[in-house]
Amino acid sequence: MTLALHHLDTGGEGTPLVVIHGLFGSADNWRSHVTQWQKTRRVIALDLRNHGRSPHVPGMDYVDMSDDVIALMDGLGIERAHLLGHSMGGKVAMTLARLAPQRVASLIVADIAPQAYGHDHDSVFAALRRVEEGSPANRREADALLAEHIDERGVRLFLATNLERRDSETLQLRIGLDEIQADYESIMGAPGGERAYTGPTLVMRGAASGYVTDEMLPALREVLPETRVVTLDAGHWLHAEQPEAFRQTVEDFLDALA
Repeated sequence: MTLALHHLDTGGEGTPLVVIHGLFGSADNWRSHVTQWQKTRRVIALDLRNHGRSPHVPGMDYVDMSDDVIALMDGLGIERAHLLGHSMGGKVAMTLARLAPQRVASLIVADIAPQAYGHDHDSVFAALRRVEEGSPANRREADALLAEHIDERGVRLFLATNLERRDSETLQLRIGLDEIQADYESIMGAPGGERAYTGPTLVMRGAASGYVTDEMLPALREVLPETRVVTLDAGHWLHAEQPEAFRQTVEDFLDALA
């Protein structure tokens, strides 16, 4: 079953750029980038299932999530798009490109490879559960609860973007934490699809990140043979740590295709 995903659409002409966030992210995390990119192209930033303002449903399989994106494209009358995905969103984008290459004008993958990864989000789940139980009245209290499990302030600020105040005096999580945790194995797994995507591809990685190492590149190029690899002086959240370099690299790649 595909879902009606929440999304931001700047409007405009030409082949759109569809932006797909990573685990625990949302379209809101990309607003500053969208503001810049929309000056020259149509941009759609979406919330994946169980994230942001999109519906909460069981299942985080990459084929299902790519089908959600295709359904969104269909609903917006988009035949082909440039896809940009970070981390989990990169796996969604790779899955879509492998299963429906005719819908993809180009592929941009930020700091993820087409493979399975080990479990490394235990502290994040514990921190979010602590916030859920603690019912913080404000963001200062929420940060203190997150800090019981996460030392890095940047990570806490990122996770705090999932908090909102509804019809109550406390902040609440807007993500489907139960659904995400129940199917975490799928999220850590490899993207869907069997064949290679042979269209133009940009893979951006952080020099201080271990998600796309030199040792992974041969296998990556088997799946994405037309890949150009660009390394930024950043960690896993390279679009937040090096925003200008990230934006310009994307712009240069897309401009070269015009």
